[in-house]
Amino acid sequence: MEFSDKKNKAIHYRKKGFSYGLISAKTGISKSTLSDWLKTIPYSPNEETIKRIGFAKLKSAQKKSFDKVENIRKMKNLAVKDIGKLSKRDIFMLGLGLYWGEGNKNYNHTRIVNSDPDIIVSSIRWFKEICELSNKNFTISLSLYPDSDVNKCLNFWSKKTGIPLENFRKTQIDKRKNKSPMKRGKLPYGTAHLYVVANGEKKFGVELHRRIIGWIETVSKQIKMRE
Repeated sequence: MEFSDKKNKAIHYRKKGFSYGLISAKTGISKSTLSDWLKTIPYSPNEETIKRIGFAKLKSAQKKSFDKVENIRKMKNLAVKDIGKLSKRDIFMLGLGLYWGEGNKNYNHTRIVNSDPDIIVSSIRWFKEICELSNKNFTISLSLYPDSDVNKCLNFWSKKTGIPLENFRKTQIDKRKNKSPMKRGKLPYGTAHLYVVANGEKKFGVELHRRIIGWIETVSKQIKMRE
């Protein structure tokens, strides 16, 4: 069963009123992962769950689940008001923060590595808006696992990023045999390595990387000066 199928199955069981414990037993997914996946789904226990755990405990769990869902909704609505409308300056600083945390800083090439599609997509948007790059300046290499469906993963990342498949580099397969079973399936589409290529334009090559590092150093110095 693939990761997405497991998640959909877990959502199905939760909507049917099963506890995290029962869902974990049925799917093999840890309770901590279930808590992350299902935190916004209202919980109404079914008969099997009530019989197994007891009515009193389930009433308490149901109230906690309801309170949690309501608090998440309230905080998200508050967050929307906090952020407001992003300016170009906001996007510049946000993208710089992404590169500071996820980008290559030690060598003279511009690259961001992450398994979260939103991070990669936001990075591409930042490169295009702030650094004036286009799709021809991007290549992507995927790091996958032996049980990954390579074509499915390639199509997933191409569709998410808008980068054509001809811009993708050779896929790397992690064949290590000592990986923890608990980690299997947690990266259904692997990890994307987003590279910027100059295509003969010096300003998009080593100069871009040096400029980004300069931005990061400038921000770092100013933050330290505020201490």
